Amino acid sequence: MALVQAAPGTVLITGTTSGVGLYATKSLVERGWRVITANRCSLRAEASASAVGLPTNSPRQLKHIQIDLGDLDSVRNGAKSLLEDLEKPLDALVCNAAVYLPRLKKPLRSPQGYEISMATNHFGHFLLIQMLLENLSKSSRPVWKGRSWGVESSRVVILGTVTANNKELGGKIPIPAPADLGNLSGFEEGFCDPISMASGKRFKPGKAYKDSKLCNMITTQELHRRFNSSPILFSSLYPGCVANTRLFRNTPKLFQWLFPWFQKLITGGFVSEALAGDRVAQVVSDPQFAISGVHWSWGNRQRKDRQQFSQELSDRVTDPVTSRKVWELSMRLVGLK
Repeated sequence: MALVQAAPGTVLITGTTSGVGLYATKSLVERGWRVITANRCSLRAEASASAVGLPTNSPRQLKHIQIDLGDLDSVRNGAKSLLEDLEKPLDALVCNAAVYLPRLKKPLRSPQGYEISMATNHFGHFLLIQMLLENLSKSSRPVWKGRSWGVESSRVVILGTVTANNKELGGKIPIPAPADLGNLSGFEEGFCDPISMASGKRFKPGKAYKDSKLCNMITTQELHRRFNSSPILFSSLYPGCVANTRLFRNTPKLFQWLFPWFQKLITGGFVSEALAGDRVAQVVSDPQFAISGVHWSWGNRQRKDRQQFSQELSDRVTDPVTSRKVWELSMRLVGLK
């Protein structure tokens, strides 16, 4: 039987100055994709890409644009400029960027007044997705199906985390608290000072990150429900524990030293940045991942040559009533309703 093969396309990836985003960029460029990166500093993104051997001054292969996901005005302006400059539609969007600030004593706030973890990780990506959906729906990436050519669906891929899924051990860890949006009273009340948590409860910086990632995974499921007849596929993934990524740069130094060793020797969950980036690239590009509504995983304990599977998600991610509420309140908070 002839192998199903899809032609490379154009993808926008957020958060590529280090870690998973940087190595997903590398893997996709090596697969022939044109990658557009979105970061707070495009010069830093270019320097990081160059440091791992990616081309410079080659916008047909790799282009860097400036978008600060923590600022909704920056997202709105950056997306508009991108859409004006694109010669043909995007074939994929990867929502990867995230901030994790577990040592904060009080919340930092975005220019719109929102707690910065939720503002960056969820609201910024939520608005970006809304602004790019129409463009993504026009994608026409060719795919060879063995006997004839067809069109491969465009994809929105969102990075999730085990700590936002309490069907898995990592999602049950009680410190600082499991991800839980409560009744979303914080969102309902405008999510501005003095409110800093979606639930309206007391600020916990580590939980704020978990809650924002829970919103990311809920968004994937709600996109799938709302647009299940569209030409776009929506999925999330957990590529494994990239314990040495710069996501953890704001944790204590001892934690930064111990955590990778703990994941390597005790839990077996450690994944290199390069492998995690390649897994993202697979979900973006490979026909075998052309299934909407799936949260892809390779397991919490890494095994040689282990294949991807559809990870079961908790009710906190899949509950349609909560998902609808997160969607509607997010639309209001990003200024689209």
